[in-house]
Amino acid sequence: MDELTKDKSKMGPPLRLSNAALSNLPDGIKRPSYDRSKLSPGIVHIGMGNFHRAHQAWYLHRLMEQGLAHDWAIIGAGVRPTDAKMRETLLAQECLTTLVELDPHGTSAEVIGSIIDFVPVEQNNTSLIAAMSDPAIRIVSLTITEGGYYTDAHGDFDPSHDDVCHDIANPDAPVTVFGAMIVALNNRRQAGHPAFTCMCCDNLQNNGEVLRNTLVGLARLIDAELADWIDEDSSFPASMVDCIVPATGPDERDLAQQLGVIDAAVVTHEHFRQWVIEDDFCAGRPPWERVGATLTNDVHPYEAMKILMLNAGHQVLANAGELLGLETIADCMADPDVAAFFMAVERDEIAPHVDPVPGLGPAQYLELISERFANRAIRDTTRRVAFDGSSRHPGFVLPIVRKAIGAGTRYQNLALVEALWCRMCCGVREDGSIIEPNDPNWDDLKRTAMTAEQDPGVWLNQKALYGDLTDHADFRSAFIAGMNRLSKYGVRATLASAVNSSS
Repeated sequence: MDELTKDKSKMGPPLRLSNAALSNLPDGIKRPSYDRSKLSPGIVHIGMGNFHRAHQAWYLHRLMEQGLAHDWAIIGAGVRPTDAKMRETLLAQECLTTLVELDPHGTSAEVIGSIIDFVPVEQNNTSLIAAMSDPAIRIVSLTITEGGYYTDAHGDFDPSHDDVCHDIANPDAPVTVFGAMIVALNNRRQAGHPAFTCMCCDNLQNNGEVLRNTLVGLARLIDAELADWIDEDSSFPASMVDCIVPATGPDERDLAQQLGVIDAAVVTHEHFRQWVIEDDFCAGRPPWERVGATLTNDVHPYEAMKILMLNAGHQVLANAGELLGLETIADCMADPDVAAFFMAVERDEIAPHVDPVPGLGPAQYLELISERFANRAIRDTTRRVAFDGSSRHPGFVLPIVRKAIGAGTRYQNLALVEALWCRMCCGVREDGSIIEPNDPNWDDLKRTAMTAEQDPGVWLNQKALYGDLTDHADFRSAFIAGMNRLSKYGVRATLASAVNSSS
């Protein structure tokens, strides 16, 4: 037991988080040393979830602790109904968040104060547009999930989505994040104000270009001249973000109360953080390098290592783990069959396609993420990691398959990963218990997965997910073989056989 929780007798009752309560929090909880009333905004962040508050908002908070970046405070925003609930929760505690670091060696907690407001969540995004139109805002950043960028199976902008079609037809009343950004940028252009930097912080390869393609692509369908101005005057830096941040539930809120604070939006996280950013900002930026971020002209090697090894590795673990009823990623790493399969896929089929970055090669990175995944202090559920497979498999796993096909290297166990996902989407674990819907497209996925039980190739006919892999005969053959082994032998025996075949 660590110092924060071992002697509760010396604590008074927990305090509801607010500016007024900061000075009375237990001594073990760090709190902002700067005057939050003197902060002014410089960033609008869209997607004010746990990850942003544990990561980007934390880096900015560390700068503010050094007396820097006080004119770069964050205004939160969102466009989904769940964002409205988060807004209500954060405003009730003056946009403060308690971050609780969970480490095998002990627990620590701090309150961050770099977020100062949260605009109303509205159907027509009027308040969000107004905030982004303010010339004081120099960066608009996003964590809206990998599936939120309206891209097709090849990662190109897809203008056929209903929401995109709405924004094209109703450019002054947008329902998408990107439509709102376009209106705000147009407002700035017409007022003679400079453009803001558009920064994607989602786990996408070449995420700056993905954001540029979506934003400029939509703008071009509305106003070609405006699209040219955005393309030339805005900047779209690539970034790579990394920190394991579980979802918040009753256990996390109870932990906060044990530490002495009532925080409805408490965030737990691991010790490790990494942020690599392309240094391309059209309107200035905070000096993030002073608090450990890496500013570089080439994010791609860092991004590729993380997405191909960590994010794809998460899918290797989570789909098998969900089928076996393993509750957390740490449980998956403690299971000898799942862990051995994970290591075999990483070592033999993923790492050969990953280049080293300064000071870190693929083998060392695998050792690092294995240790992080095995951290039992972090209750990162297989359900959370497996969520939205229809975005995560095309974004994380299938790019490696294409690399392997191009290089002539093995990918049979990656095909099995796809078979495990298909089996998971049937909605039943090996013990007969039900897997609740866990994807925005769950109904379609489940229907296709059930059909694939008798005709496995049907799963690969989902062109929107598999693109050119749908027609690749050898990949199709490997996938069908994996499905047949799962049907005949079950998950554990199939994993063991896969590990033996790669030895």
